[in-house]
Amino acid sequence: MGLNKPLYDELSVGMKGSLNLITDVPGVTVGHSTIKTEQINTGVTAILPQTSNLFQSKLPAAAHIINGFGKSVGLIQINELGSLETPILLTNTFAVGTAMNALIKYMLNQNADIGDTTCTVNPLVLECNDGTINDIRAMAIQELHVNQAIASVEHTFAEGAIGAGTGMCCYGLKGGIGSASRQVVIDGLPFTIGSLVLSNFGSLRDLNIYGCPIGAKLHPFFKENEEVEKGSILVILATDLPLDHRQLTRLCKRSSVGISRTGAFIGNGSGEIALAFSTANRIPHASTTMLTTHVSLHESVMDSLFRATASVVEESVLSSLIHADATVDRQGRPIHSFCDAMKALQAEQPDAQVAFLMDKLGLSIT
Repeated sequence: MGLNKPLYDELSVGMKGSLNLITDVPGVTVGHSTIKTEQINTGVTAILPQTSNLFQSKLPAAAHIINGFGKSVGLIQINELGSLETPILLTNTFAVGTAMNALIKYMLNQNADIGDTTCTVNPLVLECNDGTINDIRAMAIQELHVNQAIASVEHTFAEGAIGAGTGMCCYGLKGGIGSASRQVVIDGLPFTIGSLVLSNFGSLRDLNIYGCPIGAKLHPFFKENEEVEKGSILVILATDLPLDHRQLTRLCKRSSVGISRTGAFIGNGSGEIALAFSTANRIPHASTTMLTTHVSLHESVMDSLFRATASVVEESVLSSLIHADATVDRQGRPIHSFCDAMKALQAEQPDAQVAFLMDKLGLSIT
């Protein structure tokens, strides 16, 4: 998945993973639950970081708030303890409470000791506002939709307007779920960095791909798509590299490079949140020994990881645009897909830059 061609301005020197998805990181799976009616266009996306019990065997994790216009659950404890102990749920703003309750029940079913003989659990739910397309006031997400998303996780999954991405907009066009991965080699051993984004941000006039100000060309062509920048983007980073909480935080911070390479300036009312986890080490919930030994990564190779992070996030954003189909908002106004918008612009106003960009993205002009 991701893009079907290499990034034209690739920062990373690593190859794409076999699926070019976050699930190229061994053990990671993703699932969706989607609701689509005339007024309801929303859903849930679930990311399971490993197949074993996350509460009993936690993963190193970190979060970074680039701009904090959001209503997420679980981030405070992630950064206090540096560990992830539940699946990750993405959904719309008004579904956070429902998703949290469903996730807690899912964890209680797996762990009879939670809230009884041991501590409570830290559910992780992240959100974007899909109210432009979805009737968010209807609060259509139910616990069964969360359970469906978790139950449907696989190594291959769809991108674009599906799951949590069903009602999202990106740069005034249809956005949603996007993903990509890169391989890095450390001491002769292969590792993977994967990204999944929920794109719901940006003003059309700002869209910039491979240095081409395509948004400035599309904006006068699709004036009805322009609005004040007030969206959000969620970035989930996964890796099998042995990174600790501090190093994962550094990766999260570099996700802003991938976002801004597509033209965003990160607006006042925009929520940009990045979360990263590593599957390389385990943090036991309980242990008979207080001293543990973990494999760690030397700081001198971090630049290659920063490059890979910027690349997978940039490609994930572009992939969310390319895989999302056109729709209409709640007022019946068109929300164009990136692909249709590019084809319409090139048909009406042939442009060498647009043709070049379509070729580099692997898009057909016809």
